[in-house]
Amino acid sequence: MRTPIIYLASPYTHADPAVRQARFDAACRAAAALIRQGMTIFSPIAHTHAITQCGLPVDWQFWEPHDRRFLELCDELIVLMLDGWKESIGVRAEIDIALASGKSVSLLDPPPRVDNEGVDCVEAQQEGSEA
Repeated sequence: MRTPIIYLASPYTHADPAVRQARFDAACRAAAALIRQGMTIFSPIAHTHAITQCGLPVDWQFWEPHDRRFLELCDELIVLMLDGWKESIGVRAEIDIALASGKSVSLLDPPPRVDNEGVDCVEAQQEGSEA
């Protein structure tokens, strides 16, 4: 039996780049926590945030075809309940697409900034990229 692929939806678009960065950081922490539990995760925010730094738009309208294709490939959807998730056009659309495809949808509280081993995931990532 193949391992299910889980799509991790979370809000991203915001006028303030610091909010987008914080949402990216939280998506990475959540994806890492789920991967540690043995899950196979696709997080559009964790996987595409850096790409937006190369001049691509950050809004759902631009990313919808890309994300829709990944949602088709995934078996279920987990929604990371960051501030703004209920108002997010993208998250709402991802939920609707998943439900219309018969995929299960569940909600996830954001993980703490420090993981179970006392490591600040974001700080460790930034330190590792300075090498």
